[in-house]
Amino acid sequence: MRIAVPNKGRLHDPTLSLLERAGLHVEETADRQLYADTVDPEVTVLFARAADIPEYVRDGAADLGVTGLDQAAESGGVADDPETADDNDLVDLLDLGYGSCRLVLAAPEDGDITAVEDLAGATIATEFPTVTRDYLARVGVDADVVTVTGATELTPHVDMADAIVDITSTGTTLQVNRLAVIDEVLASSVRLFARADVADDPKVEQVRTAFESVLAADGRRYLMMNAPTDRLDEVKDVIPGLGGPTVMNVEADENGNGKVAVHAVVEERDVFATISDLKAVGASGILVTEIERLVE
Repeated sequence: MRIAVPNKGRLHDPTLSLLERAGLHVEETADRQLYADTVDPEVTVLFARAADIPEYVRDGAADLGVTGLDQAAESGGVADDPETADDNDLVDLLDLGYGSCRLVLAAPEDGDITAVEDLAGATIATEFPTVTRDYLARVGVDADVVTVTGATELTPHVDMADAIVDITSTGTTLQVNRLAVIDEVLASSVRLFARADVADDPKVEQVRTAFESVLAADGRRYLMMNAPTDRLDEVKDVIPGLGGPTVMNVEADENGNGKVAVHAVVEERDVFATISDLKAVGASGILVTEIERLVE
């Protein structure tokens, strides 16, 4: 099983961190290495440019790829279900929750283009011609698309284009270049992709589940406590858990009063208030721990 991951840039470190947390420690040895082994002898990591990773997967050089949805969509078809995927489609297995950005249609603030319909007969400059043409077909507008490889924001100001389709995260660069967003073309984030012919492979599912368990644990904490048996219902009412808590009988205290051990998973944002509420209903020995992985 070969997984293609970004070799550098803002996606490299978060991807290696995710692999590590999922239990797939990568044995990196050099700055320019092209591949690396993992602790799983059946899994190898390939390092590639984020824009090239979709082709690595489509061509069979890798079975899985970690890259942005924008890069995958630009390279060809993307499907959510292997059953409906064409032979050359990538299957979008999992949103990994980082690298979020938007591909937007933008035009000069003081120009004539203020709506999608105004693009008829116009010229659009972009580094994403495939995504842009698919968008134009979707909105039913006939416009020319010019491919550029950089400085897309400048093209409307030097009469190369009437509008652009470009990536934005905060919108600051567009504002600096006096460009206004007309429409969102694509919302993107980093995804785990597979070839359609291996999407149902048990090893692919094992990797997907490992990644998903890490993401499920983010922002959650594990609470353990003791509680009087006769106040268990009150404790349950306090815990804002994911489903019901786990309850186990423990030995009675020195006075013969019954106790139970209560374990629950709660959102991190709820921990502060929950601890105070639990103490108020008699819980004691409250322990809060981080969760590395959570399989739901």
